[in-house]
Amino acid sequence: MPPPGSAAASERLEALRAEVRAIESTGAAAARECLPFGLESIDRRLAGGGLACAALHEAAPDRPGLSDDAAATLFLASVAARRTGGASATVLWAVARRDLFAPGLARAGLAPEHVLYAECGRDEDVLAVMEEGLRHGGLAAVVGEVRRVPMAATRRLQLAAEEGGTMALMLKRWRKSDEDPLAAPSAAVTRWRIGCAPSAPLPVAGIGRSRWRLVLARQRGGEPHHWIMEGPDAQGRLALPADAEHRSTPARAAA
Repeated sequence: MPPPGSAAASERLEALRAEVRAIESTGAAAARECLPFGLESIDRRLAGGGLACAALHEAAPDRPGLSDDAAATLFLASVAARRTGGASATVLWAVARRDLFAPGLARAGLAPEHVLYAECGRDEDVLAVMEEGLRHGGLAAVVGEVRRVPMAATRRLQLAAEEGGTMALMLKRWRKSDEDPLAAPSAAVTRWRIGCAPSAPLPVAGIGRSRWRLVLARQRGGEPHHWIMEGPDAQGRLALPADAEHRSTPARAAA
């Protein structure tokens, strides 16, 4: 080790400072990285032009019931699928109950070979698994399904996402029919409501591509909004119907 005050010590100190600056610069760049939807009508409404990659995002079914619950699940699956980029990246999905349907996730672009499932018995275990996965830093995204989350836990997940440079996606399920999953405060950067809407009519008997009411209930640094969207394709990409109607989100969603 060079003696203090020597030229070698000064060079070593300057090299360490350069390493610290490089790490800080990389961390700042990761914090600014966003995942766009690829739809101008959505991306221009999002602060930063997309979903922040090193951040926590929440989604909840618009109403209690299997249909909206499935829509919210597929929405997060489509986001996670686009984070993998079609490469050999892995998504960690923590669940409290065994109700995920792998073929359904695959239709939203999230193939089974990209998903690592963690079966947890309680919300607390789901949160702990999510935090560990986010701090690991080697995952494309971490998804967790919960019913109740304290504000302090969402802060921890947001910090873990920033530290690991990994996107955190939380599905907040309904506990009771009169208890809004997004009513409790949260440190999430964006909060979404997803509900089913009538699909486009087909020229023959059958059901067309699914449609959702996509509500951006809250976002940090931006305004709420909502859209009518078509559900994801096999690459996890949403689509905008030609006859969709767009208008400002009602005050209830922005509260």
